[in-house]
Amino acid sequence: MTRLHVNGKSYDVATHPSAALLWALRDEIGCSSVKYGCGSEQCGACRVLIDGAPAYSCTTTVADARGRDITTLESLVATGAASRVIDAMASIDAGQCGYCLPGIVLALTAFGAANPSPSRADVVRALDPHLCRCGSHVRILSAACEALEARDG
Repeated sequence: MTRLHVNGKSYDVATHPSAALLWALRDEIGCSSVKYGCGSEQCGACRVLIDGAPAYSCTTTVADARGRDITTLESLVATGAASRVIDAMASIDAGQCGYCLPGIVLALTAFGAANPSPSRADVVRALDPHLCRCGSHVRILSAACEALEARDG
């Protein structure tokens, strides 16, 4: 058993320590916002915050996450921290299938908290690790800039 600290609670998980954190989060803890997309840090669907920084749960092992503070979108929704980003995404129908949006919303929420006055170029860089397979990038970027009140430049 490995003890993980997720969304403010401690969990003992049986997932093998060398397995991806993603599987412990989804299968044992029930964090459905964490998605398996590619398994190789190419799409961002699996992103979580580890010690406050976005991380790929598909390549972070359970052992590497032990003793660290893991936050999923479930926590950001429960606390209201992600509401600006979620509201902006919904207001312009930014997503189609929505598979990519949990990782995007989580990363943008963390980015916005650390960057109170980003430029559009900053937002583009923050979104760069994320892939929307539906091709909604333009709407996602527009919503992200709206939510983060990004300035031109």
